Amino acid sequence: MNSNPTSSTAADSYADLVARKRVIVACGTGGVGKTTMAAATAVAAAQSGRRAVVVTIDPAKRLADALGIDRLGNTPTEIDGAWPGTVGAMMLDTKSTFDDVVTRHATSSEQTEHIFNNRFYVNVSTELPGTQDYMAVEKLNELHFSGEWDLVVVDTPPTRDALAFFEAPKLLTRLLDNTIYKLLISPHPGVLRAVNRAAGGVVRRLSRVVGAEVVDDAIEFFQAFQGMEEGFKQRADETLALLASDETAFVLVASPRNDTISEALYFLKRLADANLSVHAVVINRILAAMSTSAEEAAQLHARLDQGPLAGAAQALLDHVNTAAGDGDRIAQLMAYVPDATLTTVPLMPSDVHDIPMLSRIAELLAQDAR
Repeated sequence: MNSNPTSSTAADSYADLVARKRVIVACGTGGVGKTTMAAATAVAAAQSGRRAVVVTIDPAKRLADALGIDRLGNTPTEIDGAWPGTVGAMMLDTKSTFDDVVTRHATSSEQTEHIFNNRFYVNVSTELPGTQDYMAVEKLNELHFSGEWDLVVVDTPPTRDALAFFEAPKLLTRLLDNTIYKLLISPHPGVLRAVNRAAGGVVRRLSRVVGAEVVDDAIEFFQAFQGMEEGFKQRADETLALLASDETAFVLVASPRNDTISEALYFLKRLADANLSVHAVVINRILAAMSTSAEEAAQLHARLDQGPLAGAAQALLDHVNTAAGDGDRIAQLMAYVPDATLTTVPLMPSDVHDIPMLSRIAELLAQDAR
């Protein structure tokens, strides 16, 4: 573990982040309620009068379920609620987003059609690892710079790779600056000869592995892409600058259990390695505090162990001991980010599946800052 903790650039409360930031990125492993916290953050912003949109990159229906609606599409759906601001919500569709980007930035309808009909593009836009992350960056850029929203909340993918989303713009820029790519998009008839001279062995090996037809489709795609690469690079650079700016806050969501705290520490190390600061930590599903101490619970359990209330005494003892362990683990996590805001959300009696429950969590996020 890195001995130098990641620290926030400002000790803002969660309410301050919601009121002032233009982008909030919720990160963390799957299963900790990250999507719910992202949705509640957008609701909290709307409760303060802001226009907020939450975009999930998770292909599951968790965001729609939390909002109590059937489905979400690739454009924001406005959610009705008793707030002075606006809540929009959407679920990223990688293929549709890629198609929209191509349509917006192609130099002609012929170029658009040529790209859409290319078999390599069909595979890239639906199946290539990393495409989802880059399209999420494109969608963030589109929503932020549209001027329609005061706050964009991003629910990052449920993956252990904390930086996949943040690295996507850099990977694209490196590809577009690559010498082989520049040779591939060259309009000169000798392009294939140039490729063969520069990387003939690579191309031949690729052809043997994936087939010459696939390689030909890829070359055709990159050539059809010509004229659009500067726009992609510009947007990638803009989004990287946005993510690194004071307009953006990173929020780590975790639960207090031992395995998820360990994953959260891993996330923090990866973010620290990339010089990204965590502004807030949200610990979800905290057990309710009890007035009974661990020692008192143990004594009560000993007295009632053989009686009809033995089960209740055991449940109380387990609850108190688990809560004490949760506190220790949270302290360990916060020692790594001492300047970040800690916000806790109690364990709810059921899954969040409607606006009233989401609004309650939004209130907790805005109030319970330590």
